[in-house]
Amino acid sequence: MFAGLPELGISNGEDLKETLTNCTEPLKAIDQFQSENGILLPTLQSALPFLDLHGTPRLEFHQSVFDELRDKLMERVATIAEGKEEDRYGKLEELLEKSFPLVKMPSIQPVVMQVLKHLPKVPEKKLKMVMADKELYKVCAVEVKRQIWQDNQALFGDEVSPLLKQYIVEKEAALFSSDLSILHNFFSPSPKMRRQGEVVLKLTQMIGKNVKLYDMVLQFLRTLFLRTRNVHYCTLRAELLMSLHDLDISEICSVDPCHKFTWCLDACIREKFVDAKRARELQGFLDGVKKGQEQVLGDLSMILCDPFACNTLVLSTVRNLQELLSQDALPRDSPDLMLLLRMLSLGQGAWDMIDSQVFKEPRLDVEVVTRFLPAMMSVVVDDYTFMVEQKLPTEEKSSLTYPTTLPDAFTRYLQDNRVACEMGLYYALHIAKQRNKNALQRLLPALVESHNDMAFGDIFLHLLTGHLTLLSDEFGTEEFCSVVFDGFLLTSFSSKENVHRHALRMLSHLHHKVLPSYVETLMKTLEPPKQSSEPVKELYSQLTEKLEAQKKSPPPPDEAPTLDLGLHPVTVPTTSSTPTTPL
Repeated sequence: MFAGLPELGISNGEDLKETLTNCTEPLKAIDQFQSENGILLPTLQSALPFLDLHGTPRLEFHQSVFDELRDKLMERVATIAEGKEEDRYGKLEELLEKSFPLVKMPSIQPVVMQVLKHLPKVPEKKLKMVMADKELYKVCAVEVKRQIWQDNQALFGDEVSPLLKQYIVEKEAALFSSDLSILHNFFSPSPKMRRQGEVVLKLTQMIGKNVKLYDMVLQFLRTLFLRTRNVHYCTLRAELLMSLHDLDISEICSVDPCHKFTWCLDACIREKFVDAKRARELQGFLDGVKKGQEQVLGDLSMILCDPFACNTLVLSTVRNLQELLSQDALPRDSPDLMLLLRMLSLGQGAWDMIDSQVFKEPRLDVEVVTRFLPAMMSVVVDDYTFMVEQKLPTEEKSSLTYPTTLPDAFTRYLQDNRVACEMGLYYALHIAKQRNKNALQRLLPALVESHNDMAFGDIFLHLLTGHLTLLSDEFGTEEFCSVVFDGFLLTSFSSKENVHRHALRMLSHLHHKVLPSYVETLMKTLEPPKQSSEPVKELYSQLTEKLEAQKKSPPPPDEAPTLDLGLHPVTVPTTSSTPTTPL
């Protein structure tokens, strides 16, 4: 408790104990100790007896004076550090030399920590002493820790690692959320809202304005992305840069060559669309990568591999294709579409580029534009034609039947090309959003054979299960259930536990809409084997409980989910021709 006082020539408890042990007159010894070590203010000596008369212990008085002086000193340290005097840091270093021996004293420690915090460069000897003592390291300010971390990558890695794990756990929890909805899904939070997450804020604070620490975090993210292929590390890479951008940390933003590109792309993600103006800006950044600086393509590809960026690019591509259809134009004639495909291709090739260290834009297969996209557009035309046909009066309808097969080029490229597969998956989401049952029944079975099993990835299954809630009434037919479950989800659930979980999530949400006989069959099929993980067993158990409860008291029929467009209700005045009660 009194460590360090003897070094400064100040008596402590041990000195008093020794004095009292060896003295012949204890009272005189106590008076002498008090006068030598008390507050050396002559006018105070005559006032102290008044405190004795009021029953105020000397300890209480000295403690209150000490606390007041300590607070004043800490304020003064902050004032000196914020001032403009040339020797301000010299004064703080001098104070540090005098106070550091008392750093283990709980009452003095805050002063020492305050001085350390305000020194832009703490003497190395002191930093090593803080780092070597776990208790001191724990209580020192993040400003001091940054100075320790920048020369100790392993220690910094130990601090950052739990945060990165937490980030991945949070992202995966969002993908397996029990709430299935098209309106509130994984991509619903805005970029700014996502940057308010605990992990991003903590990492931003840990980095501060330190470029070296920022580079270390980026290296951790690249290494983990290479090791796991987990695209959420790409999201964090973009979020971290934009979090520093929000705080106007120019020391880092100005030296990250991806800053302006990420800033522009962030605006597109916010709007969920890449407009013509921003497309030109993004193209300018990509075309502006100079010879000898190709390594920046590795970071750009990581930023484009972020699922939020990919989601925006593919949504923009589908919208672009619809516009081309209305204009009777070919995909290859659209510069905006070609740029979107270029960025998608760069993002999809991120892992390969960083792994091989060959920083060169991947060439987009020309046949994706000349063969796959026209085939996809023909599928869109089939869907549109059939939908229009259904709206015609009976006498005007033709004998047109809905096609059940897909063009060969379409299915082949779903299997062989990453970019084509991504577009095919998003087209499936698009037709589900349109509540187009026929088109979905035609397309879902073709997704079973997709490039690298992309159709069974968590992000797509999360979105698909949410979109299928719009077709909840269709689950009352065995035909539709058979396509969704037998024809798609159950084809790989036994070998892919994530598919098992998503199938249970959807059934848990829609079980009351599915044919009872079909639910019974599904429950037998989806029963988890012994080696299944706890989340699967828990989901199955919850679903079993729901079904038991439903048998006891059947729920009232639900209305089909609707897309809330955020429009205000309008009251319609009733007239004699407008019924005021339901018919």
